[in-house]
Amino acid sequence: MTDRSPLRSDAFLFALALGLLTVLRLAVAAAIPVSPDEAYYWLWAQAPAAGYYDHPFMVAAWVHIGTALFGNTGLGIRLLGPISTALGSWAVLDAARSLGVGRGYGAAILLNATLLFGAGSVLMTPDTPLLFFWILTLWAAARIAAGGSGWWWIVTGLAAGLAFDSKYTAALLLAGIGLWALLTPLGRRWLFHDIRPWLGLITALILFLPVILWNADHHWVSFAKQGGRTADFHPARAVQFLGELIGGQLGLATPIIFVLCAIGLWRATLTAVKTRDAAAGLLVATGVLPALVFIQHALGDRVQGNWPEIIYPAAVIAAAALPAAARWLKPGAILGFALTLIVYVQAIASPLPLGGTEPTIRVLGGWPALTRSAEAQAQTVGAQFIAVDEYGLGSELALRLPRALPVLADDPRWQYFNLPGPATAGLPAGTTGLLIRTMRRRDAPDTAPWTSMRLLGTIARGRHGRIGESYRLYAVTLGPNAPALLARLPSGASP
Repeated sequence: MTDRSPLRSDAFLFALALGLLTVLRLAVAAAIPVSPDEAYYWLWAQAPAAGYYDHPFMVAAWVHIGTALFGNTGLGIRLLGPISTALGSWAVLDAARSLGVGRGYGAAILLNATLLFGAGSVLMTPDTPLLFFWILTLWAAARIAAGGSGWWWIVTGLAAGLAFDSKYTAALLLAGIGLWALLTPLGRRWLFHDIRPWLGLITALILFLPVILWNADHHWVSFAKQGGRTADFHPARAVQFLGELIGGQLGLATPIIFVLCAIGLWRATLTAVKTRDAAAGLLVATGVLPALVFIQHALGDRVQGNWPEIIYPAAVIAAAALPAAARWLKPGAILGFALTLIVYVQAIASPLPLGGTEPTIRVLGGWPALTRSAEAQAQTVGAQFIAVDEYGLGSELALRLPRALPVLADDPRWQYFNLPGPATAGLPAGTTGLLIRTMRRRDAPDTAPWTSMRLLGTIARGRHGRIGESYRLYAVTLGPNAPALLARLPSGASP
């Protein structure tokens, strides 16, 4: 009994800490204003489909579940973020144990202390379900590496398929697991003497099949959009892009944890090369392989800061295996959680004056006030609709405006959405509306949907007197071409 009680105590303390952290994250998720991209994903959930213009469907499914429980609110949109983060933490802990890295608590703590994981847990993007199912795939594969049943291959394929339904970056996961199986003695024994690894692969492909079929019916638009990013190549700026990649990860992983992860993956690579160890090889396959792909991408184009987050589930396990991990775990965790708390406070209220380009002002600031101003301006000019030509602005207004004041969007992307209702909400030609257009755009508005357009003035949104973005207002009149050019966006507010 005395040998087991410390384990029970540690498990209780970890569960308690993770539970409190999850409650905090749920509260923060409820308090942070909904970002334009999140409002955009909310729109996806109003038009269920197997695929969308930008990504597969999983983020829309998660938003649909959350809003069914808590309405069209920040908490509803983000509900599954903190919950999946808590479940993913347990999966990382168990994967670390399976791979022989102590009791796994260090790996779970390091992952939760990264700014990437902490901030990502309170926002809803395609990366949120991707990271969760990536972790589940690693967890199931770790059971195989530890000598578990071959039926774990089916679980691995199931999790990998759901990751692919979240974001196309999951192709790196399938490639990594495949290379791990081919290049390790354990993996080859399974591949060449058992059908279950192949059944796992078939399971993953079946789960991804609806996304393929949707793309086939929509001119392969989503594949083309995401695949087009690989075509950008600016080798003259490679040093800049590599510097941004490394510097960004130092900040987003937090410095101590980033260094521990880098050293841990390097050590795992040496072990895998020398011994063909299955556990070390799995960490290399799911951590080092994606890292090398992002480094290669940075030689010719910019890597967005959130993309490499898929490296960290394997990386924190490798870091926790280091002899120095015990000494650096506490300072790394304290620094990481402190930085994450500062980011939470700044996202909610922007108390720190970080300048006009500060993201929490530019992205999150002033959307409710802007919506009220837009509604008041529409009443002043007798507008029966609001028009936009930018998906983020349109998504925010659609989420917040009442159904009595529909939002009409002028953007080719909407033709790929199964939006409900008539394109122009049954409004006839000659109906007056209000066009809102960001002042970041220097070109003239598209006149094709309108028979008349008149500049009215400007409005702005922001926080604490700091402007996040300014907009021009135009009085417009629906023309005969409007139904073919405009899309009516669903409304998230009451009539």
